[in-house]
Amino acid sequence: MCWPGGSSPTTDRREADEEPDGQAPVPIAGLPIRSWDGANQRLAQRLDPSARRALAEALASRTARTAEEAGGGLLVVSSDPQVLRWAEDGGRRAVPEPEEGGLNGAARAIAEFAVRRGRPWLILHSDLPCLIAEEVAGAIRAVRAGRRVLAPSYDGGTSAHGGTGPGRFAYGPGSFHRHLRASPPPLVLARLGFLLDMDSPADLETARRHPRGAWLNRIPQLGNA
Repeated sequence: MCWPGGSSPTTDRREADEEPDGQAPVPIAGLPIRSWDGANQRLAQRLDPSARRALAEALASRTARTAEEAGGGLLVVSSDPQVLRWAEDGGRRAVPEPEEGGLNGAARAIAEFAVRRGRPWLILHSDLPCLIAEEVAGAIRAVRAGRRVLAPSYDGGTSAHGGTGPGRFAYGPGSFHRHLRASPPPLVLARLGFLLDMDSPADLETARRHPRGAWLNRIPQLGNA
């Protein structure tokens, strides 16, 4: 099944991101996804569990497709077997979340996966309803050139974090400023697609009213929520 804004799981993308000889390595675009059933808990007053699950999967499908269109080699990290199966059914690489768990553990797993392959990395939140490929491509160009990249969310979180080599991660409320203080100094990308994540009913309403987020209105389970 292809969710609105998603992609059809008919093409194996796991080997499609190998760079031609002489080209800069293709960055690993990592999506840490905790679970479908545990996603979007802050929307519980507006959406029932089935609608929150549908929204989470649709957002992840669209973000994955956007990262691939931008030139990233996708890697999904999750502790949820259903999420891992979703990624693999879509022809994408997936690895279990490490034992230490959490977003910081998943982020480290993505960076380590990339470092073992001699590639830069870009970690994206999967709940970015207005993200477009041009925004991700700008981040990918920067990490391919050896830059560290940060993109804030409007509430002070970190929607995208990219670099080369081992990463230092401090996700949680206010994480953008913690990441900003780390070295080397990053390239900061304040773009609409990174700024608006899905943390509240107001975020959902804002996204649905914006032309980039109008695709959300095609998710049947959301109805008029």
